[in-house]
Amino acid sequence: MKILSTLGPASLKKEIIQKLDVLGVDIFRINLSHVGLDVLEQIICTIKEATSKQICIDTEGAQIRNRYMEKNVQVKENALIELTSQEVLGNERLLSLSPTFAVDLIEEGSFVSIDFDSVFLHVIEKKPGKLIAKVLSGGTIGSNKAVTVDHPVALPVLSEKDEKAIELAKKYGIDCYALSFASSAKAVKYVRERIGSSAFLISKIESRQGVRNVDEILEVTDAILIDRGDLSREVAIEKIPFLQKLLIQKANEKKVPVFVATNLLESMTDRRKPTRAEMNDVMNTLLDGADGLVLAAETAVGKHPRDCVALVSSCIQHFQECTKIKSCDDLLADHSFFLTAPHGGTLVEALSEKRDREELSAFPTLFVDETTLMDAEQIAIGTFSPLRGFMTREEVQHVLSDYALPTGTPWPLPILFQVSQEQAARCRENKCVALASSQTKQVHALLQVTDVYPYDLKKLAREMYGVDTEEHAGVKRLLKNEGWFVGGEITLVSRLPRPLKRYELTPRQTRIIFEHQGWSRIVGFHTRNVIHRAHEALQLTALEKYGCDALFVHPVVGPKKKDDYTSEVILKSYEHMVEHHYPSQVLLAAFSTFSRYAGPREAVFTALCRKNFGCSHFIMGRDHTGVGEFYAADASQKLFSEMGDLGIQPVFFDRVSYCDKCGRHVETCEHGEAAHLFISGTKAREMLMAGERPPEWFMRSDISDLLMKAMKEGKEVFVS
Repeated sequence: MKILSTLGPASLKKEIIQKLDVLGVDIFRINLSHVGLDVLEQIICTIKEATSKQICIDTEGAQIRNRYMEKNVQVKENALIELTSQEVLGNERLLSLSPTFAVDLIEEGSFVSIDFDSVFLHVIEKKPGKLIAKVLSGGTIGSNKAVTVDHPVALPVLSEKDEKAIELAKKYGIDCYALSFASSAKAVKYVRERIGSSAFLISKIESRQGVRNVDEILEVTDAILIDRGDLSREVAIEKIPFLQKLLIQKANEKKVPVFVATNLLESMTDRRKPTRAEMNDVMNTLLDGADGLVLAAETAVGKHPRDCVALVSSCIQHFQECTKIKSCDDLLADHSFFLTAPHGGTLVEALSEKRDREELSAFPTLFVDETTLMDAEQIAIGTFSPLRGFMTREEVQHVLSDYALPTGTPWPLPILFQVSQEQAARCRENKCVALASSQTKQVHALLQVTDVYPYDLKKLAREMYGVDTEEHAGVKRLLKNEGWFVGGEITLVSRLPRPLKRYELTPRQTRIIFEHQGWSRIVGFHTRNVIHRAHEALQLTALEKYGCDALFVHPVVGPKKKDDYTSEVILKSYEHMVEHHYPSQVLLAAFSTFSRYAGPREAVFTALCRKNFGCSHFIMGRDHTGVGEFYAADASQKLFSEMGDLGIQPVFFDRVSYCDKCGRHVETCEHGEAAHLFISGTKAREMLMAGERPPEWFMRSDISDLLMKAMKEGKEVFVS
């Protein structure tokens, strides 16, 4: 299914066209009814500079319009108006018609309507070069509005302007054209001769004559476009939905692509969100069998062209998914049409917080560390969807060898519950065990045991990390414990208490926020550092470059290494950014997890977690999970490519530096590395710990002030 976007004053800018391209526009439409020949070449060049997508020249065709007005005028019933062939500015008593000979074609006694039922006239007198008309129904008349006559009018298939525009377009290699007011196969063939046999020709069905002759038109055109607006000037508006269905059916039977235009998202010319009626219309148009949707005023003159395209793109995607669904229950699933679906299709939720202590005391209890409980909690709230528990041996082996679960769902990283031999024995004896904090003794989760198994830890290390040396932090953590594991589903009975709990959001909650805000393209950012200029640059670049609605900043707040930033200071630095520097479309939340040091496997894993939170894109920087020399710089990028479409688009960045000659932050530039000043979280820590203030190009001064003030006041900025 294709999206055709009309370009106009609101969207004829290189950066906006590039955004619309990224969001899914297939064809960019130039409407000659609103574009002069004097600017056409410039418009073509602007589009070609911004995108390689197809350009469609939409002709004026066989139509009458009024020319420019001094201003929008209000005309009242029973007033007299002169319709003239002279090229003059119009006013409340004078309208100039185009083409110049149109006045000669209109008969005395004719009814004439201007725009969509705005003004209705009765021609009471015809004189050489002019008509006198009485206003039967008053209203507002603006410039360049469509004029409809109640009897057939013999107009050329193409206007003089159309002919010149086609010749110009051919010089630029444009091979897509739309014939406005296509009336017959003969008219279509005439245009075919002008544009060439290899060009793609769309015939617009927007008049009674076009509808009557649609069968013969379908035999000679490459596609049809149903323009419901112009068609409703000649056909009662209540009949348009039925005509649409019949015309689409005819086109489908002939296997001719059919597009639908006009008023799809009209309210979004001013508002950021559509009405329910508009959403119903879009989906029903797709259900009718349309092969594409045309955005006209929505993207040409509307305030939110990017939002309109993003919405239509999302509608098409979810239409394709939902037409496969046969069950009402499946359609009641929580994930929104406009957000990326959870990994595996369903957001896992396994919370049962109403169990009392007496009930929990009946289960054998295992006392476990904080990281095990963190994983149990994230499993239960859906962060690791489609996982429902800790992995069995079969699941681990599939993930290590195939980067997928036994079901075939892509998954890169084993999620393990590593236990002692004594704990393994207890799990063998019981079908369900309670998991309690080794510190507070409070039970937080129940584990339904399905597998207890040993695993050679050195072998596991090599398969998971690629090495078995204890110089690797992940290997060291793995080898310090015994080689027994337990698999089974998790039910959370109480959330983990944490000082920064107020910053945490579940995947369900972020999805509610994104949907409420009307965001569908969200880029996620994973971090363990306070904000510095390099991270700020790549966040804002990703937001802009990929046409995203919002940025989701998601710092890790789990266990830290010595000299790491504390979780509180990381969140405070980002809170300050949200309040003072970021654009409005940013959500900050804490991610209660820990580093596994699994290199590219963990990079993909962190992306899938953000997919479950509702992100469509995920920023992937250099040395994303902080393992340094153990993995190649492009290892994560290669694994993303090898695992195929994961339903979230990685946004890869190399090192971002400050070029003192460019005066901005760059990945690369013409001045080379000699002019680049490098930025890193490690270097920032070193400067701050030495009492040195990072320069402005390295870190915003107010962020530096926030950190240095906290240190001066004796607050913990770095983990000791």
